Amino acid sequence: MDRIIVNPQIHFGKPVVKGTRITVQNVLELVNENLTFDKIIQDYYPDLKMEDIHACLQYAIALVAAEDIHISSVAA
Repeated sequence: MDRIIVNPQIHFGKPVVKGTRITVQNVLELVNENLTFDKIIQDYYPDLKMEDIHACLQYAIALVAAEDIHISSVAA
């Protein structure tokens, strides 16, 4: 997780890849579009490393793992 930082001075405190202004959200959106890691680096963020993209995924997994999810059924 040392590749992801949260700094209130960068992108309003959204998590970014350390040393960049590239948000974790932007990287995850590209992964969600089924772009390969190579394509993300080549076409969008040439300053990223493969490890940075993996760190974004790990960050998202850690957030979900830490959440308390409460599902409530809604009566029809």
